[in-house]
Amino acid sequence: MKKGKGRSGGIGGLLGLILLIILLSNGFLRGLIGVVLGLGLLAAAFFIIRAVVKAVKSDGNPARNPVDVSTKGVNQKKAEQAQPAPRPAPQPKPAQAPKKPVYPPEVQAVVDEGRRAHSELEHLYATIPNLSVKAKIRELINVSDKIVEDAVNDPSDVPQIKKFLDYYLPTTIKLLNAYDRMGAQGIEGANISGTMQSIEEMLDTAVGAYKKLLDSLFANQALDVETDIEVMNTLLKREGLAEGSVGLAGSGR
Repeated sequence: MKKGKGRSGGIGGLLGLILLIILLSNGFLRGLIGVVLGLGLLAAAFFIIRAVVKAVKSDGNPARNPVDVSTKGVNQKKAEQAQPAPRPAPQPKPAQAPKKPVYPPEVQAVVDEGRRAHSELEHLYATIPNLSVKAKIRELINVSDKIVEDAVNDPSDVPQIKKFLDYYLPTTIKLLNAYDRMGAQGIEGANISGTMQSIEEMLDTAVGAYKKLLDSLFANQALDVETDIEVMNTLLKREGLAEGSVGLAGSGR
């Protein structure tokens, strides 16, 4: 009996030890499971926080977000299309040459011929070295220009001026050209010297004739002025406004 009791006690102790080991092993297992679950939760929380941080950074830097980049490009293109196209800068207008006055055909013909003669006389003035002849040419230029100008101011003088331009002025220019050619020879001879002397004397005659012609062109204007003066004096005397006259002013009106 004692033996049986001893065996049963040994078996009970062994079972108790096994149960204790099981209980201890169950507690360790639960602890280990708890530790693993805790680490898993920490890892999950870490990944969630990391994903949130990335999302925030992506919103602050749209260049890293392909969707935002494309949206921005579309919006920018729409904005550019909505804006009006810039107007081209206005181009400066080319400077226009001053308009030449338009004259009647007969007057314009006188003006054109006068300009040609003026140009030729200026050329002769520059090439002929003789100072006395140069002075006469300058006087011819001044008088002939005034004669041509009179055609503009008084077209009724055109017939007289046309005769001057058709013969007298061209002949004077022709003789001055001959004078210039002879002087350019650089020699003195009876023919050259005598001809040049004759042309110099002719210039004095031409200057006097041109001045006389210019004066005659004002004959009509002078007559008109004299007529206006006579009419004015007559009216002033009739009204008693002229000195020594008796008229309305002295009649007691």
